[in-house]
Amino acid sequence: MAFGTDAAVYPHGDNAGQFAKMVEWGMKPVDAIRAATIDAADLMGWKDRVGELTAGHYADVIAVSGDPLADVRGLERVPFVMKGGEVVKGE
Repeated sequence: MAFGTDAAVYPHGDNAGQFAKMVEWGMKPVDAIRAATIDAADLMGWKDRVGELTAGHYADVIAVSGDPLADVRGLERVPFVMKGGEVVKGE
């Protein structure tokens, strides 16, 4: 299963709420996060460039307060975003 945004069931930008639903419906938090990273990259055929923190991959990273494995809803509040190696939100 891969995390996606093409269902159009909620406004763009609110898709992080899907993590909590995935956990509510039986997934472990780590598996929900994998669905949005490694598994989604694999499904798209992009595993060689996105989905994990590895040299040669795009530097797209978020940071959240707290442990998303303990509270996956923390992924709905993202104070730091790095896109392509450049900070686009936060410090």
